[in-house]
Amino acid sequence: MYKAIVLPLAEEDIRKAALWYNNKQKGLGKRFVQEVRTKVLYIVKNPEAIAVRYNNTRCAVLNVFPFMIHFTVEKDSNLVVIAAVFHTSLHPHHWRRRS
Repeated sequence: MYKAIVLPLAEEDIRKAALWYNNKQKGLGKRFVQEVRTKVLYIVKNPEAIAVRYNNTRCAVLNVFPFMIHFTVEKDSNLVVIAAVFHTSLHPHHWRRRS
């Protein structure tokens, strides 16, 4: 199994989305965070089951919420690096502008 590292900006993506969902309905943000955690657990067990979407970046779609987890796999160090958690309506290259 791989180990997941969530980069600070991806943590911020999750926090902002959870706050937005909580403003819509109490407890919905917590459900969003739980779904992200569940998907991350799946990713660390099966990182190569998710297709490469561009360059070395893979994108895993959440089951309920319209968000994608953008991540890379570092095989030599057994790491999954989560770079972004974006709404599916955003252009997939949007996260690159952060660096």
